[in-house]
Amino acid sequence: MELFWWLIVIILFAVGLIGTVLPVFPGTTIILAAAIIHRLMLGPEKSVGWRTVTILVLLTLLSYAIDVVSGYFGAKYFGATRWGTFGAIIGALLGLFFGIIGLFVGPVLGAIVGEFIAGKRMIDAGRAGWGSLLGNLGGMIGKLVIALTMISIFFLSAPSPI
Repeated sequence: MELFWWLIVIILFAVGLIGTVLPVFPGTTIILAAAIIHRLMLGPEKSVGWRTVTILVLLTLLSYAIDVVSGYFGAKYFGATRWGTFGAIIGALLGLFFGIIGLFVGPVLGAIVGEFIAGKRMIDAGRAGWGSLLGNLGGMIGKLVIALTMISIFFLSAPSPI
């Protein structure tokens, strides 16, 4: 039975990694859920401790923070005004409800609309949108690194099933 739960955890880890790159699934949340399921099903002597689970929870929260602010920092780096960066954050939050397309398009449109509200020209608004898109791509890479770190922490902390 123990090997069955290890197989479930490995499958969930794979789905979680896919979810960090293609935000169809909440990747780091799935990885965290896999670790908790492993802990609950196998007990403390054959799984990770609660300290490890706490670290995984903190890393999951960090990945969500990266999701929200990556577009902001990208837009800011490319010279967006306060309105453009605020628009990128609002767009990112609204984009969460529209799947993969919303996560990329939301911050870009938000930054562009914010720049238009601030009275900027189209080229400045486009630059802010481009920065928001690049920030989101950087955030995706950051989330992937966090997901791989979470999986590594789990495997280093859990006793071997064999």
